[in-house]
Amino acid sequence: MTPPRVRFLIGGVQKAGTTALAQCLAQHPHVRLPATKEAHVFDAPDFDDGWSAAEVDARYATHFSLAEPDTGILHGDATPIYVLHPRLMARIARYNPRMRWILLLRDPATRAISHYHMERARGGERWPLWPALLLERWRLRGHADDFSDGSPLRHHSYRLRGDYARQLDALYAYFPREQVLLLHSAQLRNDATACVRSVLEFLGMPAPAQDVECPESFVGDYAAPSALGLRLLRWLMRRELRELRDRHGISFTDR
Repeated sequence: MTPPRVRFLIGGVQKAGTTALAQCLAQHPHVRLPATKEAHVFDAPDFDDGWSAAEVDARYATHFSLAEPDTGILHGDATPIYVLHPRLMARIARYNPRMRWILLLRDPATRAISHYHMERARGGERWPLWPALLLERWRLRGHADDFSDGSPLRHHSYRLRGDYARQLDALYAYFPREQVLLLHSAQLRNDATACVRSVLEFLGMPAPAQDVECPESFVGDYAAPSALGLRLLRWLMRRELRELRDRHGISFTDR
C-alpha cells in the first residue's frame, strides 16, 4: 500500500507566523510544500468524508510537482484552519494517523487583532474592531460546521481561534502528543534558524548546513493596539487563557 503523500502539517494557528515558517522550511532540499502554501484540502466545502487516502492524495496532487520522485521527499501542507475544528482533525486522522503536526501559538489577543485587520484589509469586515469582537458569538451562531467560502467561521472567528485549550484537547484526542510540536510565535520571530532546526529535527530531517533566511513576520500596516486595549481583550478571553494554562501549562506574557 502506498503511504499517504502528505506527512506533516503546519496546522495552525492563523496569524502566528505560519507563512514565514512554511517559506523557511521550503528552502530545505527534501521538503515540499504547496506553492500556494495553504492547500485547503480537508476544509474544502466539497470534501467527502468517504474518500480514501488515495483519493485525498489525488486532491493534493495538483499542489505538488509530479515530475520528481517521492523517494526521500517529505511533503507537507500549511493550512492553519486545520486545528480549528475537530471534524478536520478527524478527517486528517483517517487519512494519516501518523501525521505530524506543527503548531505556532501566538498571544490570543494580538492574534485576534491581527486577524481582524487582515479581514478589514481584504474587505471582508465592515464592523469596527470592538463591535466585531463583541458580536462574534452571535455572528458565528449556526455556522459551527460551516466550511463554505464565505462562512463567518472562516472570516470572523477572531476570539474562537484563540481558544487553544479547546483545540489542543481535540487534537490530542486524535493524535498522540509525540506527534505534535508546539512552538511560541516569538521563537520564530526571535531566532528563526533555531526554530526551523527544531522543526526539522521533529520531522526527522537533517538540519540545513547554514542559517536559513526567513521573511519578516508579524508585519501589519495598522496601528499597534494600546496596552489598555490588549488588557481588556485578555480580560474578555480570560477563561480561554486560564484553561490553556491549567490544562496545558501554556501562558502568554505581554510581549
